[in-house]
Amino acid sequence: MNMKKILSLVLAICAISNISLAQNDNFSDKLYESYSEYKEEKIINRRIKHADVFSLIQNFDSRKNINIQKVGESIEGRSLNLISLGDGDTEVFLWSQMHGDESTATMAIFDILNFFDSDDFSEEKDLMLSNLSIHFLPMLNPDGAEKFTRRNSLGIDVNRDALRLQSPEAKTLKRIRDSLDADFGFNLHDQSKYYNAERTEKPATVSFLAPAYNYEKNINEVRGNAMKVIVQMNKVLQKFAPGQVGRYNDEFEPRAFGDNIQKWGTSTILIESGGYPEDPEKQEIRKLNFVSILSALYSIASEEYKTEEISEYENIPNNDRMLFDLKITGLNYELEGEIYILDLGINTFENDLEENSDFYYTGRVVDQGDLSTSYGYNQVDASGLKYENAKIYPEKIMTKNELENLDPAKLLQEGYAFVKVDSTLLKEDYSSYPLNLVAESFKIGERLRPGVVANFFLLKDDEVKFAVINGFFTNLEDPQKDIKNTRIFN
Repeated sequence: MNMKKILSLVLAICAISNISLAQNDNFSDKLYESYSEYKEEKIINRRIKHADVFSLIQNFDSRKNINIQKVGESIEGRSLNLISLGDGDTEVFLWSQMHGDESTATMAIFDILNFFDSDDFSEEKDLMLSNLSIHFLPMLNPDGAEKFTRRNSLGIDVNRDALRLQSPEAKTLKRIRDSLDADFGFNLHDQSKYYNAERTEKPATVSFLAPAYNYEKNINEVRGNAMKVIVQMNKVLQKFAPGQVGRYNDEFEPRAFGDNIQKWGTSTILIESGGYPEDPEKQEIRKLNFVSILSALYSIASEEYKTEEISEYENIPNNDRMLFDLKITGLNYELEGEIYILDLGINTFENDLEENSDFYYTGRVVDQGDLSTSYGYNQVDASGLKYENAKIYPEKIMTKNELENLDPAKLLQEGYAFVKVDSTLLKEDYSSYPLNLVAESFKIGERLRPGVVANFFLLKDDEVKFAVINGFFTNLEDPQKDIKNTRIFN
């Protein structure tokens, strides 16, 4: 073959590749725009239970070309179910909620199933379903999901049971992976919202990993293919959450399923759903899972991932953990007659309510000092402002009606963050009233330190300008809106 023919062939291959990339790019845009048509509205909160998932699975049981199998049971007897569609030669296996409190991708799986059950995108679906056999195992750890906790009923981390296989959930995962001899695997998790993309203020809304299969972190064809798929998924997400993608640590963990499934010959993609501003129930991140996973399936079906360079995987920023819910900088803090400049990092932690279906917040100071290398979802420059301890309102409130007649904005402007109330108003752990409710014997700690509940004021010229109540920042214009909940202290 002469040089002219070789050049023509190369140009033809490049043209085909560019057309394919453009098609997937267009596909992901349309997925993002039309997402609301496929979102499963029966699950819109993170704290979903097995009964919620099983009800949705049953809805698909009679659908044409969707196969449902019970493939195992949890320790407490809850069913593990495999949902399969497509008849292609490439086997793709996706499993979610190995950790019971990591449900973002479980929600997205049902959005994806609604997509495949629709009449839309016929060309793209034909390509995927004719080339792929796709298998979903949603909510691998239903016992943990019932209590919205990481571990299973045995008290173990299922993701560290790949070698001993002591739990039935782990045994089921291993057996299904082996029976499918899956070509690609998607290991779907949630990570802390406090991860950021390294050296940026942006949250690692989604983080990826092609897990290592040995301590040397070698890259063979199996792991390399996972990296190439991740490169394409990253390109998709950069359109919708620019700068908000991270790369998870790839230290080899010999007990972990992701590392071993990679080792067993399945190109494994770990997806970690992190944080997104003003998205406590992770509905925007769920949407990003929907778009990126479907784009990846299309890429695998069309084999366009093969054109990507592994080196681009290494360019994805590492995960860092330098985010706070609220970061206050340059605050004047007086101690023993001296003025010190402090930055404060404050996080709002979830506390489970009965049956683990809902929660309330406790906001705590988690770090203080020089936090110049950290970031916050909410960042406040307190230069020239003075820290002032909160006070207790001096009059005891006897009834709910009396409490409602108080003006919370006025109390906050006067430096009160606590209200003494009768014991009949102290039966819960939290309140929707924007000041904390306390017993008559309650005492306020005098010193600011990591670990304390964050209740204080920011003053300028001895006048209250801002308040932090139970970790929530307010400029006092609408404290009822700014303060999600307060605490009740007996």
